[in-house]
Amino acid sequence: DAAADVDAACAEARLTGRRVLLDVGGDWCIWCRRLDSLVAGQKDIREFLEAHYVEVKINYSRENKNEKILSRYPKITGYPHLFVLDSDGSLLHSQNTGDLEKGKGHDPEKVMAFLKEWAP
Repeated sequence: DAAADVDAACAEARLTGRRVLLDVGGDWCIWCRRLDSLVAGQKDIREFLEAHYVEVKINYSRENKNEKILSRYPKITGYPHLFVLDSDGSLLHSQNTGDLEKGKGHDPEKVMAFLKEWAP
């Protein structure tokens, strides 16, 4: 239940002074896997993300489009897509991750700059 996951993340964010980062995509998406690998492999990015955000992964696939929760936010044109929410659940930013790419992956400097820009 993605809506319940977002609600729980907002509650945690309120308690911890963080923001919520919705990461929309799926296992079928090579760019989603590349972004996940970057975050997992870059200690500074992973630690900054964990310190300043409560992350919620929302699956988008043919079998489960999660239309109910995603209808709350602007239309997504590519995957992965990131939404930054305030702890009350209000949308602060919609991020096309194509803007964070470099070559055949995501640019660690661009990803970190994005996280820093929207951190509380």
